Amino acid sequence: MLKRFVVFAAVVVGAVLVVKAFSVRPSRDESMPPLRKAPAMNASNESDPDLLPIAKDDAEWQQRLTPEQFKVARKKGTERAFTGAYWDNHEPGVYRCVCCGQKLFDADTKFDSGTGWPSFFQPISSGNVGEVTDRTWFATRTEVVCSRCDAHLGHVFDDGPQPTGLRYCMNSAALKFEKRASDAK
Repeated sequence: MLKRFVVFAAVVVGAVLVVKAFSVRPSRDESMPPLRKAPAMNASNESDPDLLPIAKDDAEWQQRLTPEQFKVARKKGTERAFTGAYWDNHEPGVYRCVCCGQKLFDADTKFDSGTGWPSFFQPISSGNVGEVTDRTWFATRTEVVCSRCDAHLGHVFDDGPQPTGLRYCMNSAALKFEKRASDAK
């Protein structure tokens, strides 16, 4: 009888730990040290207020963003595959951060990864995105964030095409697409 109780208790404790792991996502400050930070302020950007880092509280972000954008970009959510606005977008242009407007990816670097999320092989500038170790969901991945406002954008994987071999798998809800003006003739 005691053996059955011990097995039962171990199963219950294990189930509670699994539920906690899936419902509580650690904050970046506690358990996810940055792999690469945004470049330090310098003479080229210190006088441009559009390039200064942005810090807002959740209430301010909720006023500015849709509920889906807030969930993905500020609370590290993920939209379902093949449901985002840009997974199948093939227009020329630039993808910006939905929170602060920083340029992140050029459409020329977008490719069809077959995953259902917009995928790029490189950012416009490595200084425009940051990379953070993400140890949630029982795996170690590399989270991609906006270097200006710290918005969660998605993750980067090493199974992309050449020339970089990287796949920046982004959430459409974290991006805003700016169509490139066509050449006037």
